[in-house]
Amino acid sequence: MSVDSVPGAGTASRSGLVRTYAMRERSDRADFYIRAQDARRPLEEMHRHDYFQIQVNLGGDTVQQISGVTRPFLKGMLAFILPHRMHRIPHPEGGRFMVVNFSQQFLRPGLDCDPLDLEDVPLNEVPELAPFRFQEFLDYQVPEAELDALEALLERMRRADQDRVFGSAEILRGFLLQLIGEVCLRHGAALQAQARRDAPRSGRRDALARVRTHIEQQLGNADLSLNSAAAAAYLSPSYLAHLLRKELDRTFTELVLERRMSRAKSLLLTSDKRVADVAHACGFADEAYFSRRFRQHAGVSPREFRRQG
Repeated sequence: MSVDSVPGAGTASRSGLVRTYAMRERSDRADFYIRAQDARRPLEEMHRHDYFQIQVNLGGDTVQQISGVTRPFLKGMLAFILPHRMHRIPHPEGGRFMVVNFSQQFLRPGLDCDPLDLEDVPLNEVPELAPFRFQEFLDYQVPEAELDALEALLERMRRADQDRVFGSAEILRGFLLQLIGEVCLRHGAALQAQARRDAPRSGRRDALARVRTHIEQQLGNADLSLNSAAAAAYLSPSYLAHLLRKELDRTFTELVLERRMSRAKSLLLTSDKRVADVAHACGFADEAYFSRRFRQHAGVSPREFRRQG
């Protein structure tokens, strides 16, 4: 069974999936890369990547869409994007942006953590993760008077990346941590308030609620898939699968099957629908397959369950 198939489903459509980019696809190097907006064609569609990213708006008001949240992205703002986080930041014509891509190992050498679990790393151990963790809840704005200093730092970073020699990686990491540290200093109170509210866990609860709503609405659809549920929750399929195992101790397949069996039991007891119609209403295209899965779940056939009820 494929990762995004569920009992009763047909072949899942793969059209319109959000693409995940590897570092090598969007960067000149595999550890760290900084560029201006005109160095590569910006990605205008929703996407995600397996590396960290910071975008800096140096001129040209737009919006940022990160996960399910849309916020203004104005001149002087920075956006901090975790690996595998679905996002889109259109670059308006004539705008000026800097984009910084870097790997987890570059940011914090020796951090032994699955990228999908970064939201659970204690911030007192890795404080540089704070702006990334709370991006969906906060705006990171640099005052107009400090923009020249910000741009000068980015230019030093760009030159150090362009002219790599022995020791350049350490210099670049220092510049990167300075950039993150200055944001943490400027927004420290707000970041600490979000940490006390455990915002990432709240965000995960909201995402799981969107997943459950999508499942209930699409339960009769044979094409219900992990991919479609992930898109509804603004998550990557791999992160959703990871989240379900971590928070609910379920796979997506198990969760959908539970909901389909629950609906089937309700329809069998409260309606006079034929078993075939119950099967179709619960997303099963084949009555025989539905009956087999129902017996495995309930210990009796659908007809026996109805008679006993």
